[in-house]
Amino acid sequence: MAGYFLNADGTPRAVNTVIKNPALANVFSSVASGGADAFYKNGPIAQAIVNKIQATYGGTATPGLTTLADLESYAAKKRTAVCTTYREYEICGMPPPSSGGIAVAQIMGIVENYEMSRYAPSNMDKNGGRPSVLGTHLMAEAGNLAYADRNKYVADTDFIGLPGGSWESMLNKPYLRKRADLISTVGSMTLPVLPGDLGAVPLAPSIIDEHGTTHLSLTDKYGNVVSMTTTIEAGLGSYHFTNGFLLNNQLTDFNPAPADAGGVPIANRVQPGKRPRSSMAPTLVFKRNADGSRGDFYMTTGSPGGASIIQYVAKTLVGVLDWKMDAQQAVSMIDFGGSNSAASGMMVGGEHPNVDATKPAGGLAGDNDPLVKGLRGLGHVVNVTAQSSGLSAIIRTTVGGSTALVGGADPRREGVVLGDTFKP
Repeated sequence: MAGYFLNADGTPRAVNTVIKNPALANVFSSVASGGADAFYKNGPIAQAIVNKIQATYGGTATPGLTTLADLESYAAKKRTAVCTTYREYEICGMPPPSSGGIAVAQIMGIVENYEMSRYAPSNMDKNGGRPSVLGTHLMAEAGNLAYADRNKYVADTDFIGLPGGSWESMLNKPYLRKRADLISTVGSMTLPVLPGDLGAVPLAPSIIDEHGTTHLSLTDKYGNVVSMTTTIEAGLGSYHFTNGFLLNNQLTDFNPAPADAGGVPIANRVQPGKRPRSSMAPTLVFKRNADGSRGDFYMTTGSPGGASIIQYVAKTLVGVLDWKMDAQQAVSMIDFGGSNSAASGMMVGGEHPNVDATKPAGGLAGDNDPLVKGLRGLGHVVNVTAQSSGLSAIIRTTVGGSTALVGGADPRREGVVLGDTFKP
């Protein structure tokens, strides 16, 4: 791996160095001609993967247990998207084993009970302006409630069914109204909040983080739209490199303990053949027709960012759907939200140019910032650690009297907006 990423003497390659990867090109060619079997079945690619996993590196590493039979038995599964209504829109996201679609839908369904347009940011600029204290507070509290349910109930549904057998019990309007009723506009909830009582088999909550993710949003001239999030979990996955690609470290997306201290099983515990829970939240938004049916495509978004993906996507959706931002403003806006963690509290991205994250003498980082100060005044523990979201968004809008697709890319990472003058 070092030979691919570094110079022969171990120094970093210079910026703009062109790196060629013929080994990966061969993998792509094999898959193009032989399909998924060329990758997973008994052949040179699968054998190289197994060899790499089982390597001991001279006794300095613990070998993995993956075999050729494990790869051969793997099958990709087509699953039904999580789709819910939000005001005059329909929002569709990724189903379990990702928790992203359900958690984003819960956040949106909770804040739907508030007139969020009243709490739009002020001083609007290309970076999304300055979010209001109350608007940010409502989003954070909705996030705390959604993460509480997510941590307890969501895992691979082939092993652990959702309450009631589907996500309807977690996303129906009356249930989310009850969750919204727990929010006060004059003070914050004490964390961690409890998950909702959904009459399910008792499960203990789990809290894990994820990293090493990327996202893209795209459309084409034929009207196809793709929202795709991929991950290898850590920045360099498992640090195993073969055939020109990195092997993932997704095992750490399971909860490390099978049960809590009282012996209550955790939904996202490790089990043979089980898929780990992620937080990926690639999202599509449609306008709703007058009769309530799904109408035209309106928006797509998504982000890397581990467990914070859910917060990043939710704030972008509210930024567009309620606060009428354009794509660039919504993705560039300050990252904020709550994940039901008493230790870290709520997040306000201190890297943002519209946040003053400095620490005054005798105070806390961010005490000079009006948003942070206002949130702390409501009782929030606010963390102003810099965020590294990588949001992208495409919105179907009107430009110069004509329908057009307009994109936005997060300035916190290396993403860019690319396109031409095509108008749908």
